Amino acid sequence: MIGFLRSALFGLVCLFSLTMAGAPSSAADYPNRPVHWLVGFAAGGPVDLVARIMSQWLSEHFGQQFVVENRAGSGGNIAAAAAINSTPDGYTILFDAPNNAISTSLYKHLSYDFIRDTVPVASIMQLANMLVVSNALPVKNLQEFIDYCKANPGKVSYASSGYGTSVHMSAELFKAMAHVEMVHVPYRGSAIAFPDIISNKVQLIFDNLPTALEQARAGSVRALGVTSPQRWPGVPDIPAIAEAVPGFEAVGFYGISAPKGTPPEIVDILNRAVNEALKDPKLVARLTEVGGIPRPMTPVEFGRLISDETEKWRKVVEFSGASVE
Repeated sequence: MIGFLRSALFGLVCLFSLTMAGAPSSAADYPNRPVHWLVGFAAGGPVDLVARIMSQWLSEHFGQQFVVENRAGSGGNIAAAAAINSTPDGYTILFDAPNNAISTSLYKHLSYDFIRDTVPVASIMQLANMLVVSNALPVKNLQEFIDYCKANPGKVSYASSGYGTSVHMSAELFKAMAHVEMVHVPYRGSAIAFPDIISNKVQLIFDNLPTALEQARAGSVRALGVTSPQRWPGVPDIPAIAEAVPGFEAVGFYGISAPKGTPPEIVDILNRAVNEALKDPKLVARLTEVGGIPRPMTPVEFGRLISDETEKWRKVVEFSGASVE
């Protein structure tokens, strides 16, 4: 009898050990392997740049690699779908940007509902876009640009980083509010578009401020305006587009989400880490250099922001009349 009990007890211990070995790791040791951070745009663009700045800090903070993976295409929807369909264990996260709020109303046949199928993790920063034009375009300011577009209807083309991005919708909103005609030329990322803008194959882009500002400072393109309601901190010499087009505004957000079902404990760990990063003077300086304004939030606050942005951009999509099947 004693031998039987010993055998049974040994069997239970082995079964428990096997069960624990196959169980997912707890939040207590998260992360204990690399975290894959999906970015919906090509390497070298503004979203990618900010993701790499933040991923370096997080990698050093946790002692585990946060690996940026560029899944460009479909206005960021390829990356979003991949993240949403991944295992909700905290080891696949998504870089959030305005495209995620815009796609909800712009795309008619998405395979997912962004708000329903993700959990908000952390806000990183707020960012405006900047209108930059080819140096070959004979305009020096916003009003001259508007006049030129009206004098050349349909002959001016604008680049974007894809359908449904803030780069795309900023231009569509401008078209509607300034009453001008421009032709859309989508790319898989804004960095890819700049050679064509510099050579005047495409005349302009409403790009996220980091890349646009870098190109303007290098003299490769001419900056005409920012999409914030007032002049943007750090570039006070560049007028707000609203100064020539009253009421114009298109300011975006950057952050992190995870697939629905990701443990709340892991969400909290990541949120605290990002908010700690946004207190680091060196990291804040790097974000400021690329034109961002750090914006730490709780997951609940960030979720509310995403909902508000989704509604804001829905109105912009309807106002512009843009649509993607």
